[in-house]
Amino acid sequence: MNTILIIEDEPSICMGLKDELEHEYAVTTASNGKEGLDLAWRVNPDLILLDILLPDINGFDLCAMMKDKGIDSSIIMVTACHQVVDKIKGLEMGADDYITKPFSLEELKARVQAVLRRRAYIPVEIFEDNVLQIDFKKLYARKKGKELKLSYMEFKLLRYLVFKKGDIVSRKELLLQVWGYQMEALTRTVDAHIGALRKKIGKNYITTIHGIGYSFKG
Repeated sequence: MNTILIIEDEPSICMGLKDELEHEYAVTTASNGKEGLDLAWRVNPDLILLDILLPDINGFDLCAMMKDKGIDSSIIMVTACHQVVDKIKGLEMGADDYITKPFSLEELKARVQAVLRRRAYIPVEIFEDNVLQIDFKKLYARKKGKELKLSYMEFKLLRYLVFKKGDIVSRKELLLQVWGYQMEALTRTVDAHIGALRKKIGKNYITTIHGIGYSFKG
């Protein structure tokens, strides 16, 4: 059974989500960021439902802290912040999806299922050749023996491209599978991350298929 951690300071929302989800999942709850971080570290849940407006730690910062600590749980941000810039920021911090209040329980459950499916879909843990050594689980990378500084999203993007090695992957597929988002305007985010990756790992690994997307040729 998949495990879910809900980090939400509003008791009625927290318990409502718990009551709805615990029919299918093992659910744990936290009412603030500090407690949530501790539980995430100890429980290592498959998925975290993370409120942004917490009383002690901003949800964006908490998401980044989890990734820095090596907590590899998938994260869906649940918040009243409706601005596109907030959604982009959450996804850049490492969240897998973003849902705004008010929302229907049916939509939330569908997003939970989709994120958990994606989590099970990418089993690649290590890529290695005579130039690169990358551990996707430990978020560690070297190029010709020298450590590479990759962001969390760059690791996620590269991991998916490696998994689909040799296939042509569209920008929309990358947005959905890596960022958990389908907004057309955000395709520029994919291009920016691809450009950054090429500068770090070498331009020959990722080929642009004009008008379609990208392919990993390593």
